[in-house]
Amino acid sequence: MLRYHDREWGVPLRDDRRIFEFLVLEAFQAGLSWRIVLHKRENFREAFAGFDFNKVARMTPRDLSRLVRDKGIVRNRAKIRAARDNAQRFLEVRKEFGTFSKYMWGWVGGKPINHRIKSMRGIPTVIPEAEAWAKDLKKRGFKFLGPTVLYAHMQAAGMVNDHWTGCFRHRALTGRK
Repeated sequence: MLRYHDREWGVPLRDDRRIFEFLVLEAFQAGLSWRIVLHKRENFREAFAGFDFNKVARMTPRDLSRLVRDKGIVRNRAKIRAARDNAQRFLEVRKEFGTFSKYMWGWVGGKPINHRIKSMRGIPTVIPEAEAWAKDLKKRGFKFLGPTVLYAHMQAAGMVNDHWTGCFRHRALTGRK
Protein backbone atom coordinates (compact mmCIF):
# COMPACT_ATOMS: atom_id res chain seq x y z
CA MET A 1 0.00 0.00 0.00
CA LEU A 2 2.78 2.42 0.90
CA ARG A 3 4.66 1.73 -2.35
CA TYR A 4 1.44 2.23 -4.32
CA HIS A 5 0.85 5.55 -2.54
CA ASP A 6 4.42 6.73 -2.95
CA ARG A 7 4.84 5.78 -6.61
CA GLU A 8 1.47 5.54 -8.35
CA TRP A 9 -1.54 7.03 -6.56
CA GLY A 10 -2.26 10.48 -7.92
CA VAL A 11 0.27 10.46 -10.75
CA PRO A 12 -1.50 11.71 -13.89
CA LEU A 13 -2.21 8.80 -16.26
CA ARG A 14 -2.60 9.37 -19.97
CA ASP A 15 -1.83 5.86 -21.25
CA ASP A 16 -5.03 4.06 -22.24
CA ARG A 17 -3.83 0.62 -21.17
CA ARG A 18 -2.94 1.82 -17.67
CA ILE A 19 -6.21 3.76 -17.49
CA PHE A 20 -8.09 0.58 -18.41
CA GLU A 21 -6.17 -1.34 -15.74
CA PHE A 22 -7.16 1.17 -13.08
CA LEU A 23 -10.81 1.15 -14.20
CA VAL A 24 -10.96 -2.65 -14.06
CA LEU A 25 -9.31 -2.81 -10.65
CA GLU A 26 -11.48 -0.04 -9.22
CA ALA A 27 -14.65 -1.70 -10.53
CA PHE A 28 -13.60 -4.93 -8.79
CA GLN A 29 -12.84 -2.97 -5.63
CA ALA A 30 -16.42 -1.67 -5.37
CA GLY A 31 -17.71 -2.91 -2.02
CA LEU A 32 -14.33 -4.36 -1.02
CA SER A 33 -11.07 -3.13 0.44
CA TRP A 34 -8.57 -1.63 -1.99
CA ARG A 35 -5.91 -3.67 -0.15
CA ILE A 36 -7.58 -6.92 -1.31
CA VAL A 37 -7.59 -5.87 -4.95
CA LEU A 38 -4.09 -4.39 -4.84
CA HIS A 39 -2.68 -7.62 -3.40
CA LYS A 40 -4.29 -9.55 -6.27
CA ARG A 41 -3.14 -7.08 -8.94
CA GLU A 42 -0.66 -9.40 -10.62
CA ASN A 43 -3.28 -12.15 -10.76
CA PHE A 44 -5.73 -9.69 -12.32
CA ARG A 45 -3.05 -8.65 -14.81
CA GLU A 46 -2.57 -12.27 -15.87
CA ALA A 47 -6.30 -13.04 -15.91
CA PHE A 48 -7.13 -9.99 -18.04
CA ALA A 49 -4.40 -10.31 -20.69
CA GLY A 50 -2.16 -7.63 -19.22
CA PHE A 51 -5.16 -5.28 -19.31
CA ASP A 52 -5.04 -5.23 -23.09
CA PHE A 53 -8.53 -3.81 -23.68
CA ASN A 54 -8.61 -5.21 -27.22
CA LYS A 55 -8.11 -8.75 -25.93
CA VAL A 56 -10.44 -8.29 -22.97
CA ALA A 57 -13.17 -7.02 -25.31
CA ARG A 58 -12.93 -10.30 -27.26
CA MET A 59 -13.21 -12.59 -24.23
CA THR A 60 -15.66 -15.41 -24.82
CA PRO A 61 -18.25 -16.84 -22.42
CA ARG A 62 -15.80 -19.71 -21.90
CA ASP A 63 -13.05 -17.23 -20.91
CA LEU A 64 -15.43 -15.57 -18.45
CA SER A 65 -16.39 -18.94 -16.93
CA ARG A 66 -12.70 -19.76 -16.47
CA LEU A 67 -12.19 -16.47 -14.61
CA VAL A 68 -15.09 -17.18 -12.26
CA ARG A 69 -13.08 -20.22 -11.09
CA ASP A 70 -9.76 -18.28 -10.79
CA LYS A 71 -8.94 -18.12 -7.07
CA GLY A 72 -6.29 -15.48 -7.73
CA ILE A 73 -8.84 -12.76 -8.48
CA VAL A 74 -12.14 -11.58 -7.05
CA ARG A 75 -14.57 -14.16 -8.47
CA ASN A 76 -17.61 -12.01 -8.93
CA ARG A 77 -19.39 -13.13 -12.10
CA ALA A 78 -21.07 -9.74 -12.69
CA LYS A 79 -17.80 -7.82 -12.30
CA ILE A 80 -15.94 -10.26 -14.56
CA ARG A 81 -18.58 -9.85 -17.26
CA ALA A 82 -18.51 -6.07 -16.72
CA ALA A 83 -14.74 -6.01 -17.33
CA ARG A 84 -15.30 -7.55 -20.76
CA ASP A 85 -18.32 -5.37 -21.54
CA ASN A 86 -16.53 -2.24 -20.30
CA ALA A 87 -13.59 -3.08 -22.58
CA GLN A 88 -16.03 -3.09 -25.50
CA ARG A 89 -17.43 0.29 -24.41
CA PHE A 90 -13.84 1.53 -23.88
CA LEU A 91 -13.12 0.75 -27.55
CA GLU A 92 -16.23 2.67 -28.58
CA VAL A 93 -15.05 5.73 -26.64
CA ARG A 94 -11.59 5.44 -28.23
CA LYS A 95 -13.21 5.36 -31.66
CA GLU A 96 -15.22 8.49 -30.85
CA PHE A 97 -12.45 10.51 -29.13
CA GLY A 98 -9.22 9.01 -30.50
CA THR A 99 -8.11 7.91 -27.03
CA PHE A 100 -9.94 7.12 -23.83
CA SER A 101 -7.48 9.45 -22.10
CA LYS A 102 -8.68 12.44 -24.13
CA TYR A 103 -12.29 11.64 -23.18
CA MET A 104 -11.43 11.02 -19.52
CA TRP A 105 -9.33 14.14 -19.01
CA GLY A 106 -12.04 16.24 -20.63
CA TRP A 107 -14.06 15.84 -17.42
CA VAL A 108 -11.47 17.96 -15.55
CA GLY A 109 -10.54 20.35 -18.34
CA GLY A 110 -7.37 18.45 -19.24
CA LYS A 111 -5.49 19.10 -16.01
CA PRO A 112 -5.61 17.81 -12.43
CA ILE A 113 -7.87 19.37 -9.83
CA ASN A 114 -5.61 20.17 -6.87
CA HIS A 115 -7.46 20.02 -3.60
CA ARG A 116 -5.90 21.51 -0.49
CA ILE A 117 -6.69 18.69 1.95
CA LYS A 118 -5.41 19.32 5.47
CA SER A 119 -6.57 16.03 7.03
CA MET A 120 -8.10 12.71 6.01
CA ARG A 121 -11.50 14.04 7.13
CA GLY A 122 -11.24 16.68 4.41
CA ILE A 123 -11.32 14.20 1.54
CA PRO A 124 -14.74 14.08 -0.12
CA THR A 125 -16.28 10.78 -1.20
CA VAL A 126 -17.44 12.22 -4.51
CA ILE A 127 -17.23 15.45 -6.51
CA PRO A 128 -19.57 16.89 -9.16
CA GLU A 129 -17.16 15.95 -11.98
CA ALA A 130 -17.28 12.30 -10.91
CA GLU A 131 -21.08 12.39 -10.75
CA ALA A 132 -21.34 13.88 -14.25
CA TRP A 133 -18.78 11.45 -15.68
CA ALA A 134 -20.51 8.45 -14.05
CA LYS A 135 -23.81 9.52 -15.59
CA ASP A 136 -22.20 9.70 -19.02
CA LEU A 137 -20.50 6.31 -18.63
CA LYS A 138 -23.78 4.74 -17.55
CA LYS A 139 -25.48 6.20 -20.63
CA ARG A 140 -22.69 4.63 -22.72
CA GLY A 141 -23.32 1.22 -21.11
CA PHE A 142 -20.42 0.97 -18.64
CA LYS A 143 -21.03 -1.02 -15.45
CA PHE A 144 -19.69 -0.82 -11.87
CA LEU A 145 -18.37 2.70 -12.47
CA GLY A 146 -20.61 4.87 -10.33
CA PRO A 147 -19.63 8.26 -8.90
CA THR A 148 -17.77 6.95 -5.84
CA VAL A 149 -15.76 4.40 -7.84
CA LEU A 150 -15.01 7.02 -10.49
CA TYR A 151 -13.89 9.51 -7.88
CA ALA A 152 -11.46 6.88 -6.57
CA HIS A 153 -10.29 6.42 -10.16
CA MET A 154 -9.88 10.17 -10.60
CA GLN A 155 -7.71 10.25 -7.48
CA ALA A 156 -5.66 7.21 -8.50
CA ALA A 157 -5.21 8.43 -12.10
CA GLY A 158 -4.08 11.88 -11.03
CA MET A 159 -7.14 13.72 -12.29
CA VAL A 160 -7.64 14.92 -8.72
CA ASN A 161 -4.78 15.45 -6.28
CA ASP A 162 -6.15 14.49 -2.88
CA HIS A 163 -2.84 13.94 -1.14
CA TRP A 164 -3.08 16.01 2.03
CA THR A 165 -1.02 19.20 1.88
CA GLY A 166 1.58 17.90 4.35
CA CYS A 167 2.30 14.82 2.20
CA PHE A 168 5.47 14.85 0.10
CA ARG A 169 3.43 13.55 -2.86
CA HIS A 170 1.17 16.61 -2.81
CA ARG A 171 4.19 18.84 -3.15
CA ALA A 172 5.77 16.61 -5.80
CA LEU A 173 2.61 16.55 -7.91
CA THR A 174 1.75 20.25 -7.63
CA GLY A 175 5.11 21.86 -7.11
CA ARG A 176 3.59 23.69 -4.11
CA LYS A 177 5.20 23.92 -0.71
